[in-house]
Amino acid sequence: MLTAGKRLAVFSIREGKGGSIWVRAGSAFVNKDGSLNVLLDVLPLDGKLHVREAAEKRDAAAAGSRYAGESGLDSMPVGGHS
Repeated sequence: MLTAGKRLAVFSIREGKGGSIWVRAGSAFVNKDGSLNVLLDVLPLDGKLHVREAAEKRDAAAAGSRYAGESGLDSMPVGGHS
């Protein structure tokens, strides 16, 4: 249920050779009137986003999460100048 102050996670789901890969795209917050504020860190290539209740990072890690943003992949260097 969406209640004011609830934190949500925003994902872009990509289909890979081994199945679906969930990439954390940002966060969303429920306002008092039930509307959402969505804060994106990345834009999806296919224009689709998936929003769900945010889980605690320690719970996702303990469950062997495939969420790229919660498995430590977000801290890996992507390229550019060092």
